Amino acid sequence: MGFNLPHFELPFFASLLLLLALARFFGEIMERLKQPAMIGEIIAGIMLGPSVFNFIHRTEELKVISELGVFLLIIIAGLEINIEGIVKSSKGKNILISLLAFFIPFLSGIAVGHFYHLDEMATIFIGLCIAITALPVSIRILMDFGKLNTSLGQKIISIAVFDDILALTILGIILDLTNVEPTFINIIKTIVFTVLKLSSFVLLIIVSYKLIQRFSQKENLIQNKLNNLLGLLKGKESLFAIFFVFILIFASITESIGLHFIIGAFFASMLISKELVGEKHLNTIHNTTNGMTIGFLAPIFFAGIGLEFQFSSINDYGLLFLIILTSFSSKVIGGYIGSRLAKLNHNTALAIGIGLNARGIMELVIANIAYKAGIISIEIFSMLVIMGVFTTLCTPSLLKKAFSLVEK
Repeated sequence: MGFNLPHFELPFFASLLLLLALARFFGEIMERLKQPAMIGEIIAGIMLGPSVFNFIHRTEELKVISELGVFLLIIIAGLEINIEGIVKSSKGKNILISLLAFFIPFLSGIAVGHFYHLDEMATIFIGLCIAITALPVSIRILMDFGKLNTSLGQKIISIAVFDDILALTILGIILDLTNVEPTFINIIKTIVFTVLKLSSFVLLIIVSYKLIQRFSQKENLIQNKLNNLLGLLKGKESLFAIFFVFILIFASITESIGLHFIIGAFFASMLISKELVGEKHLNTIHNTTNGMTIGFLAPIFFAGIGLEFQFSSINDYGLLFLIILTSFSSKVIGGYIGSRLAKLNHNTALAIGIGLNARGIMELVIANIAYKAGIISIEIFSMLVIMGVFTTLCTPSLLKKAFSLVEK
């Protein structure tokens, strides 16, 4: 309910200062406790927002900064992976793990929504948020354990990549469906049209990837051309500008065909590799993007989620409990069953199911998009925030135990 303090509007930069300082403070505490910083950043927003002290409301200016935070978080996620990861996850029996680890949680979430008689769009979004894996969080957890480059670590990441792309595809369809009259014919037309748009965009990505592969066969061709271009330009951050022009082209294409900009940004950033631009340039791009995002924009985004979060909006604690229980159990079950069907042993299958269970960043981005689009209520949004935080908190310790069982 909060402390019912009288609300007074702070000047924008004072709000920004207070939000960033407290977000980084609590983020630092969480990192020292071996937990993702984003949890502390959300807590900072909850404390400063209407739920507790009511110092700051989410203004239009803060929303713009949050949008930039989403954009750069998606880019960082894309830079961490490459197209080969997707191909690997869809080969042979690995496809079973990817599909079951997505559709068992997705359908379980839809079942929860139907059980509580929620509207169709909110029900599908609950399923989507339960089905997704937070790729950046999974990468961070595996890096902390020193398991990122192990075969099991790579398998978890490749499955997460596949599932996140599937989730973003469904996101594009859902957002298109919100703009039409919900008749059977309109729904079928919208799905077909959205799939065609997405297929055209994927074809563009494949063609771009094939061209990059062909150029990459000529040793350092693109890297040398890039060096020549940078030599002609006088600006100190020309590399960063070129990189963002490349990403924004793809983000603009997806927006222009009616898909969300994060889909274009995600795919485009996956095309950037050390083979394409050289390890030195890639490190520069990654470090600059990471510094600006993790140091400033991401804390504001996650704190902004805390500002939107409202304890007082949650009335149905049965639904909250069921969402948390379903999200946790269905992801482990989906990953486990898929792994067993792919002939992996019990301990490895369990580790994969647990490793896919952190929601965090990607789930919160999607929940935020749904809330802003008016698809889910503030109550459902607040429940999904709690679910994302809970699954992210539980995953590191459980995954550590699962890895120890695998190694035994």
